Amino acid sequence: MESNRQRKVAQIIQEDFAELFRKQAAESKQSILVSVSDVKVTADLGIAKIYLSIFPQEFRSAVMKEIEENKTQYRNFIGQKMAKQVRIIPQLNFYLDTALDDVERLERELRGEGDNPVL
Repeated sequence: MESNRQRKVAQIIQEDFAELFRKQAAESKQSILVSVSDVKVTADLGIAKIYLSIFPQEFRSAVMKEIEENKTQYRNFIGQKMAKQVRIIPQLNFYLDTALDDVERLERELRGEGDNPVL
């Protein structure tokens, strides 16, 4: 069960990173969409799990690698945004959210376009 404080901190992190990734995509020459699908914060507010959806799929590994390499800059960024609201800036863990891919794969299977035969 999440507390109100956890939800508020998660919402702040999600909004700030969504804006950051939007600005980075606008400045980039490639057309890559990075969206923050969910943020979960531990009870002690020490760790934030950030789930990202990245489109198109062929850029996922490169974008995730770049995000992992720049994790300290992202923590500094969020620290500046949240400095007045929390005592401890959470450690950031980024995860690839593949929920939409799973839904698309299931729909394809149900239409009979996948590996499963139509009965």
